[in-house]
Amino acid sequence: MAQTSKANKRTAKKPAPKKKPATKTEKLGLISRLRRFIRRVFFWGFLAIFGVIFLWTLLYAVINPPTTPYMRSEAHRLVNIKHDWVTMEDIAPVMARSAVAAEDANFCLHWGLDVNAIRDAVDAGRGGASTISQQVVKNVFLWHGRSWSRKAIEAVWTPLTEAVWSKRRIVEIYLNVAEFDEGVFGVQAAARHYFGVDAANLSALQSARLAAILPAPKNRSASNPSSFTRSRTASIISGAATIAADGRADCFER
Repeated sequence: MAQTSKANKRTAKKPAPKKKPATKTEKLGLISRLRRFIRRVFFWGFLAIFGVIFLWTLLYAVINPPTTPYMRSEAHRLVNIKHDWVTMEDIAPVMARSAVAAEDANFCLHWGLDVNAIRDAVDAGRGGASTISQQVVKNVFLWHGRSWSRKAIEAVWTPLTEAVWSKRRIVEIYLNVAEFDEGVFGVQAAARHYFGVDAANLSALQSARLAAILPAPKNRSASNPSSFTRSRTASIISGAATIAADGRADCFER
């Protein structure tokens, strides 16, 4: 019995040694590895997001956007919207000049952001300095409404769009996705809606009227213009002639 007891004592497991607490060096090493992992996640995540944005933008350089986020929301709200895509060849040149004269007269002179217009707007304490390129990025890829996050994304995405799309392509997409009345999108649907003609047959007056109701078409009418819209129309007719004469329409007409 005594021998058995001694054998049991010899074979009994010794208690496991207590784990030593992590040293300061080990803790710093763990934190450093965690930071490297987080940096890698952010880096590859950024590359993935940029890649998607670049490919999406590149795709629309050759393929017409079938719809936009705002058009989808309006189609859901109204059940039905009017929208017919037309190429630049099927849009009266004076319509393109009128839109540019109304919304972004220096369109051919900037790379997507009109820094001088932005500075003037800030100094005057007002908004309304968005270029046509910025409006296209907002309309095609982003959401409506005022928010700093959207404006920040728009400011980054716009130069990329200018680098990938031609100026003519930007105007073409702008005229095809802009809202001209509640549920009326694109210049072809607008020309039929207001004047009963195709976009290719718009006159200088009709083109200026359509441009005059932008960017607030729900509060203005091209077929029943207010005194403000009439005044703006006259200014746009003059502006369209000016940019045609001084070469500021060359980038999207050739």
